[in-house]
Amino acid sequence: MYALFDDAGKFFAGRVMSEAESSLQVELDSGKRVKVKSANVMLKFDKPLPAELLAQAQQLATDIDLDLAWEFAPEAEFGFADLAREYFDAAAGPEKQAAALFRLFDAPHYFRRMGKGMFRKAPEETVKAALLGIERKKKAAEQIEAWAAELVQGQCPPAVREQLYRILFKPDKNAAEYKAVVEAAKRSQRAPLELLKGAGAIDSPYLFHWKRFLFEQFPQGAGFPPLKAPAVDGELPLAPVKAFSIDDSATTEIDDALSVQGLGSGTVRFGIHIAAPGLAIQPDSPVDKVARDRLSTVYMPGWKITMLPDEVVQAYTLTEGRDCPAVSLYLTIDETTLEIRGHETKLERVPIVLNLRHDKLDSVVTEESLTGATAADYAMATELAFAFRLAQVSKARREVVRGKPENFNRPDYNFRLEGTGSEPDGSEVVQISTRQRGAPLDLIVAEAMILANSTWGGWLAEHSVPGIYRSQASLLPGVKVRMGTKPAPHAGMGVAQYTWATSPLRRYVDLVNQWQIIACARHGRTAALAAPFRARDAMLFSIISGFDTAYSAYNDFQHGIERYWTLRWLEQNSVTELEASVMKEGLVRAETLPLVFRASGTESLARGTRVRVKLTGTDLVTLDLHAQLLARIEEPADSTDPVAEPEGEDELESAGTLTLAIDLEEASEATKDVAAPTAG
Repeated sequence: MYALFDDAGKFFAGRVMSEAESSLQVELDSGKRVKVKSANVMLKFDKPLPAELLAQAQQLATDIDLDLAWEFAPEAEFGFADLAREYFDAAAGPEKQAAALFRLFDAPHYFRRMGKGMFRKAPEETVKAALLGIERKKKAAEQIEAWAAELVQGQCPPAVREQLYRILFKPDKNAAEYKAVVEAAKRSQRAPLELLKGAGAIDSPYLFHWKRFLFEQFPQGAGFPPLKAPAVDGELPLAPVKAFSIDDSATTEIDDALSVQGLGSGTVRFGIHIAAPGLAIQPDSPVDKVARDRLSTVYMPGWKITMLPDEVVQAYTLTEGRDCPAVSLYLTIDETTLEIRGHETKLERVPIVLNLRHDKLDSVVTEESLTGATAADYAMATELAFAFRLAQVSKARREVVRGKPENFNRPDYNFRLEGTGSEPDGSEVVQISTRQRGAPLDLIVAEAMILANSTWGGWLAEHSVPGIYRSQASLLPGVKVRMGTKPAPHAGMGVAQYTWATSPLRRYVDLVNQWQIIACARHGRTAALAAPFRARDAMLFSIISGFDTAYSAYNDFQHGIERYWTLRWLEQNSVTELEASVMKEGLVRAETLPLVFRASGTESLARGTRVRVKLTGTDLVTLDLHAQLLARIEEPADSTDPVAEPEGEDELESAGTLTLAIDLEEASEATKDVAAPTAG
């Protein structure tokens, strides 16, 4: 005797060797003996042989018309042998019974399984719905096959092109477009990005990077809802100062200005005036919600996405010729020793008499003119000279705490695009110029902002009002800057505590800190009860987390798109060789361009070795630059210089990758965030 049995949804047949009350010993054709529960035995038969029965039944099962079988099936519960006798003939033998079992088992949309060999036919509506679903899946499979074939042949279907960024960066793995790319990649033995590039899915490398960024960070678009700038609540006193700002010509969000009073009297009142949107914009207001969603302005060559709508920015930016609402920090300073004797914070209107533009004045406002070595023939000369003296002393004091001087031995690079109407499209001609870090005008502003941020950070703590602080435990490698709600030393800056409060039009954490500072200015010792954010406020931690993530993503994009324009500059100027210095592990840094890249042949060279490399190719999509060593120019003088500017680990790891993320060093504060000078 033989038995057909079910084992975890698969059917087997073999010779019955022995039979007990609840189980059987069955020998399979392979000779293996298995113990089978009686409940799993579907059919016992004497002939044909098990292998023949399985083969014949499987062949017969494919010929069973499910629609016809469904019609023949009774309304009540039935067994597979019953259906075999109804469908084939009254004398249906084991082969036909087994065929009916196999067909019923594989058609759950027609027949529901009710137990051991028992079934009930599904309602007509269920069958129709299931058949429609099967048909849809069949058509989807055919569509996937057709798209995959096109991709392999080097053609990109429109539907795949439309889903390009989702497929590559946030895939829906059930989507037909994604499955088609995966299938085509398998067939062609190519990576998905390489496959899509070859199929022409990426028309413009620049737009690829730009649209990818928008897809990831601004999925609803970068436009603003209709918003009006709220007015400042109440009258503000007019400050008796003549304030001036220092920014790039392209800057529209002018956050800060300076003033100097009392020169020649022995005691100088040095004013640091910060645009005050916090006096008008309230937490949870419509404008605040937009700012909290964006968290920062995004900069890139030739374009920017502002944190606030331009009409809102223009209401509070420190434009010359206007009396602008401001949060002012006044430092009382000994004119001779430059010792800071005290400070005061005021909420007021500040007359802005001049917007100085450093890109127009760098060649005029020099260290020599500021120190009296040459004549100073420009506006605010005496005020700038004092501010420069103060900046030099402030920097030196910080460096004592820091333990070593700040080195600005690499220049900043300015990107200018020619031929752009408004938003760049990648076809523009790019001009790259250099500007030495720590230039006098930069130093004046940077040190003033550091004074303001460190002073206000301590002032918030004195009033028991929480703020958003930046701290760094030490300058040891790997010790990163962290954000928190309590003051702590910042080793990199060389200050006891450090907030960000001087760019409220461009960074959301600065706006949050400004609200807290305003509360201290208005309420004094009771500010902790009146401040928008209290100690251990969960919202503050949420803002820190969101800002950290967004700011990092924005900086990654900025540096990636600057790398794109640098590679375009190489192409536009037909550059085939570069001089560079070795960093480590085959990485080199170009001497005259903001480029870190791998150059084969430099892996064994000492750090600091100057080399000439041959450029062998660029990829504007992956942002790769391929190069090889041509010659050594100069051996390093001292590769272990302890004062050498450290290389950021992120920069080393990400050089020449699609998701370039060259980390902004904290020293950018010392250049007033001129990492994005083109956009302001």
